[in-house]
Amino acid sequence: MAQLTSRREDYSKWYNEIIIKANLAETSNVRGCMIIKPYGFAIWEKIQNILNKKFKNTGHDNIYFPLFIPKSLFSKEACHIDGFSQECAVVTHYRLKKKDNNIIIDPEAKLEEELIVRPTSETIIWHTYRRWIKSYRDLPILINQWANIIRWEMHTRLFLRTSECLWQEGHTAHTNKKEAVCEAKQMLNIYTNFIENYMAIPVIQGVKTAIERFAGAEETYCIEAIMQNGKALQIGTSHFLGQNFSKAFNVKFTNNKGYQEYVWGTSWGISTRLIGALIMIHSDDKGLVLPPKLAPIQTVIIPIFKNEEQLKRITKIVSNIKNILKENNISVFYDDRNIYTPGWKFNEYELKGVPIRINIGIKDLEKGMVEIVRRDNLNKQFVNYNYIGKIIPELLTIIQKNLFKKALERRNNFITKVDDYNEFKKILNEKGGFILAHWDGTSETEKKIKLDTKTTIRCIPLKKSKEKGKCIYSGKPSNQRVFFAKAY
Repeated sequence: MAQLTSRREDYSKWYNEIIIKANLAETSNVRGCMIIKPYGFAIWEKIQNILNKKFKNTGHDNIYFPLFIPKSLFSKEACHIDGFSQECAVVTHYRLKKKDNNIIIDPEAKLEEELIVRPTSETIIWHTYRRWIKSYRDLPILINQWANIIRWEMHTRLFLRTSECLWQEGHTAHTNKKEAVCEAKQMLNIYTNFIENYMAIPVIQGVKTAIERFAGAEETYCIEAIMQNGKALQIGTSHFLGQNFSKAFNVKFTNNKGYQEYVWGTSWGISTRLIGALIMIHSDDKGLVLPPKLAPIQTVIIPIFKNEEQLKRITKIVSNIKNILKENNISVFYDDRNIYTPGWKFNEYELKGVPIRINIGIKDLEKGMVEIVRRDNLNKQFVNYNYIGKIIPELLTIIQKNLFKKALERRNNFITKVDDYNEFKKILNEKGGFILAHWDGTSETEKKIKLDTKTTIRCIPLKKSKEKGKCIYSGKPSNQRVFFAKAY
């Protein structure tokens, strides 16, 4: 099995090679779109299942809205159309026909109204809310949909930025501002809990600047993570929409005093970009490193044998081990294929990031022992197979915690406080990562820094105290440091 390109040699090439060679996904015939293969989709299914339970536990119901949005709806909220107009795919005709042995668009099949292929669903949902909401008794509405979206990206990268991606988008409607803000923050915390406790990725919670804010929102709450190469990645957002969409679509309710008010809203989402984050945060030059809570296969068992008789003896023991692991809710796969050598299989499962590998050979079996190999650090140990039911669950917990600890230490080493603009640029070029620096709060300064350094303000941190200082660029007064970084 061919080796991967080293991360230090070419990080981008290393990332793409892992996706292809670990059978997560591949490019498709449509520019910017990908085919998610079974192993990659199994990770997405785990993400879906866990988050789905969390959403339902907080009162949200799943729903589905159409993929197509009439252009007249999409253009009602001015900021929203400005934010997405460059990425929209538009359907103008509904039929093809054959002409001179070629397939062409039938010019007589032009749509009366052009349709936008969903880049996000706020417009069609708020148009629908107008029918659903009449009274305060109809509120709150707490819905979520698992869907695909189209954003016609010019520069694409598997999982991180594709023209089509899978995601979930939550949409809620409320009677008052306080409740809507609490909802937006609650969902940010749910994302944070999931990403840190299941994906083993430490994140920074923050608020986006006006320039980086979701189009049509009053406030965008976000979570940012740092990759191994020092670049930031936004991996979840939750938006307080205020009354912007309810005013655009004239969605009002009669309050308990008999007066009409505009509805308050939120929206929030994550996407298959999370899989890209998993790859870049934990993986190494041997391939994927998956946290146990999201690994499709948590334990793989590989027999080491010379003939069918030896394989039968090993398989008999493996049957008991599999039952014990399944009783502990641990997913296990027994790879008894005889067309590959054990060494080839070792490489395959290291590449696929399976957290634990159990090697069983005849000599070890005669001693009542098996070899356990951890994927996170490749440490090996021999244990009595009678203790597998105790050792493997404990080891999976240790691996999960170790991955988070390792990522947290790296993240903290990638945070640098800077008070001088020349030092700011030096750190960006030589170290990368998050730079905590003062900013004067103006969009003008933010744009100039971005133009000069290709760096953006990733977020204004939620958990940082006020601190007086001077903006690194303008020298004007500042009350708080913000996180700058180069980002995907």
